[in-house]
Amino acid sequence: MEVLDLTHRIASNTSGQGLHEITERVVSLVESAGIEAGLCTVFVQHTSASLIIQENADPSARHDLEVWLCRLVAENDPHFTHTAEGPDDMPSHIKSALTATSLAIPIIDGRLGLGTWQGIYLWEHRHRGSSRQLLIHIGT
Repeated sequence: MEVLDLTHRIASNTSGQGLHEITERVVSLVESAGIEAGLCTVFVQHTSASLIIQENADPSARHDLEVWLCRLVAENDPHFTHTAEGPDDMPSHIKSALTATSLAIPIIDGRLGLGTWQGIYLWEHRHRGSSRQLLIHIGT
């Protein structure tokens, strides 16, 4: 059995807070790797953004999730001292800590093992948006 390990570095530009779907970009990399079985790891190289697998059919599910997390970790909390970059500074780090900075998705029969209604999302926690760097590792 041939061992294949590929790491891709991609940038994803976000326009501001919210869930930004990256499923098709990851699917394309997995398909081009040409492996039948393995693991795809997605990692975001930032502390104020995160990754999740979430409903990709009904946008209201993503909207409700975004609203809920903003309510859970509110801006302008008087206890926050890390505010050098604005009122979303510390909340963005907390939101990232509560979610995930990496995902591991099985590759089965040459395809990501996502369920019917699952998509991969980069979750931008800053208002201004940014160019976020992602590492995608595909291995057997």
